[in-house]
Amino acid sequence: MSILQYSFMQRAFLVGILLAVITPCIGMTIVLRQMSMIGDALSHASLAGVAIGLLLGINPVVGAMAVCVAAALGIEGIRKKLPRYSEISIAVIMSAGIGLAGVLSGFVPNNANFSSFLFGSIVSISTQEMVLVCVVSVLVLLAVFLLYKELFYLGFDENAARISGVPVKKVNIVFMILTAFTVSVASRTVGTLIVSSMLVVPVACGMQMAKSYRNVLFSAIGVAVVTTVAGLTISYYVGLKPGGTIVLLEVIWFVLVIVGKSLLGKE
Repeated sequence: MSILQYSFMQRAFLVGILLAVITPCIGMTIVLRQMSMIGDALSHASLAGVAIGLLLGINPVVGAMAVCVAAALGIEGIRKKLPRYSEISIAVIMSAGIGLAGVLSGFVPNNANFSSFLFGSIVSISTQEMVLVCVVSVLVLLAVFLLYKELFYLGFDENAARISGVPVKKVNIVFMILTAFTVSVASRTVGTLIVSSMLVVPVACGMQMAKSYRNVLFSAIGVAVVTTVAGLTISYYVGLKPGGTIVLLEVIWFVLVIVGKSLLGKE
């Protein structure tokens, strides 16, 4: 009996693979810019958006996307005001997101629905949410393709990118909005407590497996896709939470690569 005979698993695999492709594309720039915790900040902000959506009777994912975009632009604005202490922007927005989500969650009538966003539920996403993930995935891949050179420069040295003629401000805004979109849709499927790991861990694996920017990116996508497919399959047959299983497999992959390189005497 095939696992793909069920429509909910077909949606889960499609959404999972799409997220496995786009999260490293976003995560690559995040890691290079030493902003690995931005996923946590935006995912906590998305919880506030979920609460707002549930209170207003609209799709919680739409609410999460709106608040995530505002939070992402807030991070970028604070970074510009405090360039020497840019990491403060992430802490401030994360604190605001946690506080707002905590307050609003007390007014949500169906607390179980709200709590489901903590660890996600990729096997119970609706067709509407699947379409939303597809749209976000197309936007992210299109932006990465069109802005490949700009994101490359931006990841390594923002000042050098500005000197080279890269429209840093515009690219930053586009990138932050796409990051917000990615985090908000991923929060619904894998959970707000896990989405940050999906942005960072595959890229960490890729950096241990390859040297060039392009090869690291492709390696990270490969790791994410393989662990997502394996995680969904294992979770289906064993009865585990898909999001947590996927992230644990990514961490195991990272540890195995580190140990393997140590045993082979490679740096």
